[in-house]
Amino acid sequence: MRRLVELAGPVALVLATALLGLAVSTSLQTYFLDTLVKVSIVVALYVFIGNSGVLSFGHVSFVALGVWVSGVLTVPVGEKPAIMPGLAHFLLHAQVGNVPSLLLAAAAGLVFAFVVGLPLMRLSGLAAGIATFGVLEITNNVLRYYEKIGPGLNAFSSVPQTTGIWQAAIGALICVVLAFAYQRSRFGRMLRATREDPAAASAAGISIYRQRLVAFTLSGGLAGLAGGLYVHMLPIEVDSLSLDLTFITLAMLVVGGSGSLLGAVVGALAVSGLDSFLSAAENGVDVLGWHLDLPTGTALIVVGALMAIVLVLRPSGLSGGRELSLPRRRPRAAPPAAEAAG
Repeated sequence: MRRLVELAGPVALVLATALLGLAVSTSLQTYFLDTLVKVSIVVALYVFIGNSGVLSFGHVSFVALGVWVSGVLTVPVGEKPAIMPGLAHFLLHAQVGNVPSLLLAAAAGLVFAFVVGLPLMRLSGLAAGIATFGVLEITNNVLRYYEKIGPGLNAFSSVPQTTGIWQAAIGALICVVLAFAYQRSRFGRMLRATREDPAAASAAGISIYRQRLVAFTLSGGLAGLAGGLYVHMLPIEVDSLSLDLTFITLAMLVVGGSGSLLGAVVGALAVSGLDSFLSAAENGVDVLGWHLDLPTGTALIVVGALMAIVLVLRPSGLSGGRELSLPRRRPRAAPPAAEAAG
């Protein structure tokens, strides 16, 4: 029952977001779609960062690979020569449906994360952060300039916009359920043991390298799936899949609480809602009869300040690093000795 309650919290939040997205106007649904996709990305981050305690700046590279795989394979064959004239021959004549493209995006992210993780999962601390940042930069530049595998600097166009509210919600739920299953498995428990006390975990026979590699690979697959959902939601260009997306998703994880799955979902919903409102306010928005027009860049400044404040005042995040749980029943006090004797 306690395990079901832990899972019910994140699932209920995702479903509530989806239902609220259906209730708003079509023009506002884009914000809810973006939020649900961000939930998938942040949960992918949590699988590795939250369970291992190792910071990674490279997970958006797996998102970008998912975008490229799913996007290139779903553009109609007749339109590819005009949109991507430099595309390799085997990609120029290949086309798959929506669901197969999402599966291939997840598989591409998983395989790429495994290959990258083989050397990098031996690192920790600052070295790991810098190395994963290098992966992000390399991936970004390859996708940017190597036009045999995609549109290069141009935005994806003619990709079927199949990511609606329910597809985005189902994708987020898949990520949540897999993340929950992993953290409750023996692999997740062993990885958290290496996070809490690496020396004791090693002495107990746990391979820190192997457990980090498993989590890194799984999180790469979930990030690739999120990328596939992302490209089917709106036209994307490579510049939107770099530092800005890395910063905002890490901020979501930190604000919500990197120590729990509930924190990852709460942070994604809270920061995404704030970021969407501030981004709209930069173009002018009416709030309770007042016209709010904020300077460009306000959203990033406010989110950055919020992350700093949370780290200072509540380092464990809004969730406190805890999952949703039932209140524990206090044991009944033993009867007095005299009553017991009577």
